[in-house]
Amino acid sequence: MSPWLSLMIESLPSLLWACLLFTVPLTLLSFALGLGLGFVAAITRLFAPKPFAMVVRFYVWIIRGTPLLVQLFLIFYGLPSAGIVLDAFPAALIGFTLNVGAYTSEIIRAVLLSVPKGQWEAAYSIGMTWAQALRRTILPQATRIAVPPLSNTFISLVKDTSLAAAITVPELFRAGQRIVATSYEPLILYVEVALIYLVVSSVLSSLQARVEKRFSRYGGYMEAAS
Repeated sequence: MSPWLSLMIESLPSLLWACLLFTVPLTLLSFALGLGLGFVAAITRLFAPKPFAMVVRFYVWIIRGTPLLVQLFLIFYGLPSAGIVLDAFPAALIGFTLNVGAYTSEIIRAVLLSVPKGQWEAAYSIGMTWAQALRRTILPQATRIAVPPLSNTFISLVKDTSLAAAITVPELFRAGQRIVATSYEPLILYVEVALIYLVVSSVLSSLQARVEKRFSRYGGYMEAAS
């Protein structure tokens, strides 16, 4: 057996364990929290009084205008100067959540604006409140449009979690770095790490295609019914 192949087989359990223990939870938690934050930010920007909307616009402007790696460094290495010390995983979680929240807020805002205003008027005409109209009429239509961009954001987040290695989170890429430090085989180890990311992204892309197909079928039924 080739020494390189042997090294890949030996290192695979450690890499997969790091992926399952840190990369997957970090991705899922960051996306879930970021999606909630993005929804609140989008609703605030569209419907809240101007001062609140301006705060949200400033938050989105800051996050979208600065690199994610710099944001992680500010949280993990910068905040201790202000007396706020965070462990690596919580710091990464906060950083990714804020980042995802800014980008998903723009997606959600755009899809909400894409729903015709007549849908709001129709909901109000049958006695719905604003909250009922949003929940029962607007969100079901907006969700179908939001699935592709939100899915792409989620897949990108899986790969972006590799940046957490820079603040010592022992996720997949960090595990690969540790093995490289002892095996002195950076090429084969980083190729193996890349392949794991590729497999995970490919599986998620396949799931995304199925979800989009189901939503498009549902959307076709809705259009036919209308």
